[in-house]
Amino acid sequence: MFCGSDSTGGDRIVSTSFKRSLWVFHVNSGSCNGCDIEIVAALTPRYDVERFGIKLVGSPRHADVIAFTGPVTSDLADKVKRVYEQIPDPKVVLVVGSCGISGGVFHESYHLAGPLNKLIPEATCVYVPGCPPRPEAIIDGVVKAWKHLEEVSQ
Repeated sequence: MFCGSDSTGGDRIVSTSFKRSLWVFHVNSGSCNGCDIEIVAALTPRYDVERFGIKLVGSPRHADVIAFTGPVTSDLADKVKRVYEQIPDPKVVLVVGSCGISGGVFHESYHLAGPLNKLIPEATCVYVPGCPPRPEAIIDGVVKAWKHLEEVSQ
């Protein structure tokens, strides 16, 4: 999908969308680590997203996109908001997995602060459903976030 020529227009994505590198900051907001493992899998040589300029960074101040995995617990709600505020504008939130979208298997837990879009209503979110989502789906979500950032930047 991301290289060569195919019927889905993958060659156009590579040639027109990627004008600069995209830096992603990852936050585990209470997940079981299933989605985290799939994010790491997207970085391995099999998928090798770094060849397209997608990199994980260690600071939200350097990131263009913030990737959240897991449901937001009440202990982390304030920290999640603080991390979101540290990312420079324009920014996009990538919500990875069913838990981040709706609470997933933890949806009735007393310890949840709510889905991310309720905690940060002003956030522009790209959702990647699945439990856990495949690395291909995560990469597709990152590309959608990247396209949105480039549209906003123009």
